[in-house]
Amino acid sequence: MKVSKALTIAGSDSGGGAGIQADLKTFQEFGVYGMSVITAVTAQNTVGVQGVFPVSLEGLEAQLRSIGSDLKPHAVKTGMLFSGEYIERTAYYIEKFGWNNVVIDPVMIAKGGATLLGEEAIHAMKTYMLPIAKVITPNIPEAEALTGIKIDCEEARAEAAKVLFNGGADYVVIKGGHFDSGEYVSDLLYNGVERVELVEKRINTKNTHGTGCTFSAAITAELAYGKKAESAIEHAKKFIQNAIAHGIEVGSGHGPVNHFAYRRIAHEQY
Repeated sequence: MKVSKALTIAGSDSGGGAGIQADLKTFQEFGVYGMSVITAVTAQNTVGVQGVFPVSLEGLEAQLRSIGSDLKPHAVKTGMLFSGEYIERTAYYIEKFGWNNVVIDPVMIAKGGATLLGEEAIHAMKTYMLPIAKVITPNIPEAEALTGIKIDCEEARAEAAKVLFNGGADYVVIKGGHFDSGEYVSDLLYNGVERVELVEKRINTKNTHGTGCTFSAAITAELAYGKKAESAIEHAKKFIQNAIAHGIEVGSGHGPVNHFAYRRIAHEQY
């Protein structure tokens, strides 16, 4: 049986809620064969990150060559790429092997506001990754870092989306979860022609670890199937909404979203 294949290039989360663990769980839920290239190993759980241990650059490149020589993915997503040099090397191999349907989750700002990537890495993200992106899915702080625009209203978010589109991305999704108020959460989808608001009810929960990883992985899985980008993004939005709404209690801190909510609870909606 031939299957669609998706590759995640990201960090490992020992707690299982984000990173490649979240991506592979999501690929599995969509019936897509998942592969991974690990950029860094993290020691973390629901209460925090205890350590980050990057894979050597040689190890990163070896993993990318192994995939490229045998297992051509139908879609690729990137998460935590660790540094500017890792970003440049990742982009080089994506282009070298002709991989398409690239989804960029620009993991650069932690939920608590800490900056995970320096200015050199942010420059590399704009220079090397943005031009090869089918879809980019920043949250508001990440979009601010990539564009230099302070996003404090919808007009500013729309302007930032245009900047990212002009930087090379085919589709831009700026997530709205960081807007504090309101009963609903709206993500902005921009394709260079029109803006679409993807609106869902805000869920009051502390169990949101891995939200961004899971959302972008769901888009990647849909693209691997051959779905159009707009459809993939809209379906992924519903998938992550259910993953948040039907939460699971794991650990004593900020737990993960429920990756199997789609299959167990919400499948009939689609």
